[in-house]
Amino acid sequence: MSVLTTSGLFVTTAVAEITGCYLPYLWLQNRAAAWVLVPAALSLALFVWLLTLHPTAAGRVYAAYGGVYVATALMWLWLVDGEQPHLWDFVGAGVALAGMAIIMFAPRT
Repeated sequence: MSVLTTSGLFVTTAVAEITGCYLPYLWLQNRAAAWVLVPAALSLALFVWLLTLHPTAAGRVYAAYGGVYVATALMWLWLVDGEQPHLWDFVGAGVALAGMAIIMFAPRT
């Protein structure tokens, strides 16, 4: 899998997971109706399915996915919650993405 394909799949996976968790959060905060639990469940099912599309060991995928999740969650913070991340948020996301790149793209024999 190419770097672009892998990264895009991870971002799509993160958006599915965050959506699946954010919608019940809205419902629990009385900011959305109970029907949002249906798309939340579908989004979480999509999240699980997307993780299976990577052609490497599940543990490696989960470990690397965490780095992309951090960066995507910060973008969610900015775009959905309307709060601009701070410099140290970006630094942390950069470190997490560097870890993801090492885990997923390091040469293996």
